[in-house]
Amino acid sequence: MRDVTANSPPAATSPLVVENVVKRFRQGDRAVTALDGVTLEVQRGQFLAIMGASGSGKSTLLHLMAGLAQTDEGKVVINGEELGRMNDRQLTLFRRRNIGLVFQAFNLIPTLTAEENVALPLMLENRNGTMSAKVDELLNTLGIAGRRHHRPDAMSGGEQQRVAIGRALVTDPAVILADEPTGNLDSTNSRAVCELLRDLCSIHNKRIVMVTHEPTVAAYAQEVAVLKDGKLIQRFSTDEVEGGQGLALRYQESIR
Repeated sequence: MRDVTANSPPAATSPLVVENVVKRFRQGDRAVTALDGVTLEVQRGQFLAIMGASGSGKSTLLHLMAGLAQTDEGKVVINGEELGRMNDRQLTLFRRRNIGLVFQAFNLIPTLTAEENVALPLMLENRNGTMSAKVDELLNTLGIAGRRHHRPDAMSGGEQQRVAIGRALVTDPAVILADEPTGNLDSTNSRAVCELLRDLCSIHNKRIVMVTHEPTVAAYAQEVAVLKDGKLIQRFSTDEVEGGQGLALRYQESIR
């Protein structure tokens, strides 16, 4: 494996690969299998939504893709690098440079302004030379340039989520992983964030994997993968259904 601590990230041409992944947890005296042999790929320019009931394993799968947890069996490969072969320091650096994370709770630093929150990954990388131009570009793209000097408590939920997306994008990551990114937003801001993610995929050729329980949100993706009891039971194109209502019907049929 090449040195993942090098200054420049590897070329983002390989797919995101999840291969025969198994993840178990202990609950008292018994082992619970959260994921059971899940395999999938996400290419550049693909937007995949992962759906499933509570406890189906969808958030666990996203955490494994992010290197926030380790597989018990199988592997996760990003940019040709197998996450399970990295030590903690390598994983931290690789994640910072190659994986953009967007959470439901935003996870912004409350004492930092919008532009400082967006710039944080570059500051950690000591990439101050390119920071100003990149941050300016993202603030403009995300429509929050006028909020650059505001701290999170002075911004709406939709604005905070746009800042979080900017922070996830600032290192030009190989993959963007979003865990219920619209969960704390009203319908207007949810639609705006979904449209933004869709445009990032189609216009900027990003790989995006989004966990959601909302069919209307999943309908913005190109494909939907359905998990049930830790197994991937179906993957279908959103072109095969008509909007959120059609997707909801297809989803319900798949989990019966």
